[in-house]
Amino acid sequence: MQSARLILVLLLIISGFEALSQDCKLVIRGKVIHLENNQTIPGAYIWIEEVKAGAVTDDSGNFIFRNLCPGDYTIKIQFLGHKDIIEEVTLSNSSFNKTFRMEELPTELGGVEVHGHRDAIQTTTAVNALYGSELLEARGENLGESLKRIAGVTTFSTGNTIAKPVIHGLHSNRIMILNNGIRLEGQQWGAEHAPEIDPFLAEEITVIKGAETVRFGPEAMGGVIMVNPGELPTEKKNKTDLYLVGGTNGRMGNLSLSHTGGSEKVKGLGYRVQGSVKRAGNVRSPEYFQGNTGMSEINFSGATGYSNSKLGAELYYSYFNTELGILRDAHTGNLSDLEEIIANGRPFTNPDFTYEINNPKQVVQHHLAKLKTHYHLNSKWKANLQYGFQLNQRQEYDRRRGDLNERASLDLELFTNTLDLFVDHTHENALSGTWGINIIQQANSNVPGTGVTPLIPNYDMLNAGLYLIEKYSKGPLELEGGLRYDYRTVSTARFIGSELEEADLQYNNFTAFFGTYYQINPNLAFRSNLGSAWRPPNVNELFSQGLHHGAAAVEIGDADLDSEKSLKWVNSLEFEGKKSTGELTVYANQIRDYIYLNPTGETFVSLRGTFNVYEYLQANAFFWGVDFSGSYELTESLQAYAKGSIIRARNTETDEFFPFIPSDRMDWGLSYQLDRGSKTHHFNLSNMLVARQKREPVFDLAPAPPGYALFNVGYRYELPFQGNRLNLGLQVQNIFNTEFKEYMNRFRYFTADMGRNLLIKINYQF
Repeated sequence: MQSARLILVLLLIISGFEALSQDCKLVIRGKVIHLENNQTIPGAYIWIEEVKAGAVTDDSGNFIFRNLCPGDYTIKIQFLGHKDIIEEVTLSNSSFNKTFRMEELPTELGGVEVHGHRDAIQTTTAVNALYGSELLEARGENLGESLKRIAGVTTFSTGNTIAKPVIHGLHSNRIMILNNGIRLEGQQWGAEHAPEIDPFLAEEITVIKGAETVRFGPEAMGGVIMVNPGELPTEKKNKTDLYLVGGTNGRMGNLSLSHTGGSEKVKGLGYRVQGSVKRAGNVRSPEYFQGNTGMSEINFSGATGYSNSKLGAELYYSYFNTELGILRDAHTGNLSDLEEIIANGRPFTNPDFTYEINNPKQVVQHHLAKLKTHYHLNSKWKANLQYGFQLNQRQEYDRRRGDLNERASLDLELFTNTLDLFVDHTHENALSGTWGINIIQQANSNVPGTGVTPLIPNYDMLNAGLYLIEKYSKGPLELEGGLRYDYRTVSTARFIGSELEEADLQYNNFTAFFGTYYQINPNLAFRSNLGSAWRPPNVNELFSQGLHHGAAAVEIGDADLDSEKSLKWVNSLEFEGKKSTGELTVYANQIRDYIYLNPTGETFVSLRGTFNVYEYLQANAFFWGVDFSGSYELTESLQAYAKGSIIRARNTETDEFFPFIPSDRMDWGLSYQLDRGSKTHHFNLSNMLVARQKREPVFDLAPAPPGYALFNVGYRYELPFQGNRLNLGLQVQNIFNTEFKEYMNRFRYFTADMGRNLLIKINYQF
């Protein structure tokens, strides 16, 4: 906690020095959004007559004027097709901050209208996003690896190709992922079940770190990840993006192509199509190849939408298809083999490189379809209806004898229907809000013919939620609060031998939150959000009873588990000066009846091999931690930056540590930008420092691995090409080919992580 206090003091000192160095230090800051739908307005023009200064809102609708003296000012906001906003402002001892809502003109101007399909994210909890150049540099990585660029977000991985996002120590069913506004519903309970989503479909990936169950439901108790495609055009406008990515480690190749267009004949009609393919072979650690670690993907998404001044509709579909090899050495033949490979710390086999994928492996397909409509009841109220359908098909193959080797050992089909009905209200005054109903229906089935007792039973689930959120904005202050009630029923059934086992379960709970945002001074802002959350136990936590093939482990559930209930408090301090920026987030999360998967120290021996045994346990838990990030301009072209996270998680009943909690880490580096007319050179050098996890549980299969330091370098050349934009990139990850093991990798017992990887990236925008 001393490091958190030190960072806080430094931020305050820097803020004070920068403020004292100015005679006129006041700020006018604002956000411009549509009155009818809360969508941000990028490109709005703001003019302050008294200082003869203008500004244009950024992609998030924000603008700022700095170094203003006390006095009276006239703010004028203009945007094509909307009524001008003129507001008189008096600055005395404090700065001014307001959300401006622009009303659309009743007549069309020049045939141009702007109607968005995605609402602005407005929350008082900590929010971070990947977009623009930072997202461009992450292209070719899976979702989990991409999000590691955000402080406080790490991964829980199984090998080097399967990674699940971790926010403040929580993952899987505690983190909700939204694919274009639809909650992604796959078999996310599995530690080795990666999110079924293609990051190439995103124009922006946003992470909300607070407990967001009021907005989104029980599975958002640890945070939310929003994968948002670009907005559909409402006029004749075409844009195409081509991405080519190649990597030396695994000899990976990745191609993505997307095209967005608007109709000239039907104003308000737009469309987007996107697809990608990816192929990689055996991953290489610094000294050896890892057998059977190849992967392949074929993905597609498409959308079409129409909107006018009163209504809008969008139809969206995405398809995700992957085949993933599982490290063969994680499946051992007997107890002595298992003990020997853990003691050896690396595979005994020495395979060559190949693209071939054999058993054990996973084959996963995911279909998602969405229909969303909205209708403006009047200038202040908008009604929204959103329906989503998903089909998730997961097959996991083990090494088996004879014809059984061609059969899946785990074969699951999950059907999910979601229905959201909600109304938004916005007013010329400071009040806005959302009231809604959310219904989720699921049916999960084990496909017959595996020849294996199912790991989890068949089940049907129905969840209904009712919620309301209200927000008040006035000057430098924003207040937000919400309340939600959920009711869930789960019915399960499966045969154990010849005996049918059934269960009917019910869960219900209230959740609430209250948050605030306050602009302390021109350079410093404060956010605070206190929210309750809950999560009913998942079917696997209740009823797992056997070998989980993809994880190479036996998992034992507990049918008497209770719902998790948490209270999370997130506080953020955001600093923005002339040359420096900083953000400090401190959080505490008390969870009653926290469910975790614990190694028992026992092994299970079968014809398929010898496997470690894990059991689901429950205890009261306390999580707390610190995220920090900051940057400083050394020169106009050279910038230094640092970001990192610290997390602690204890079992408050036994005063012991939980397994699989991320260790302390920090990423720091230098970035250099050289402009040469219309051409730009970007250079980046970074160093990732990861400490050894000293807070280990009482029992683990092997001690936590040592800490490590990785160096990475990147270069991107941005230039015009035939009237369009071309980006050429070169990245080297783990420059010195350092051998290391990440504590949050479940296969660290058997192998080291990936070695050096050189990536070549080409992006052509036309």
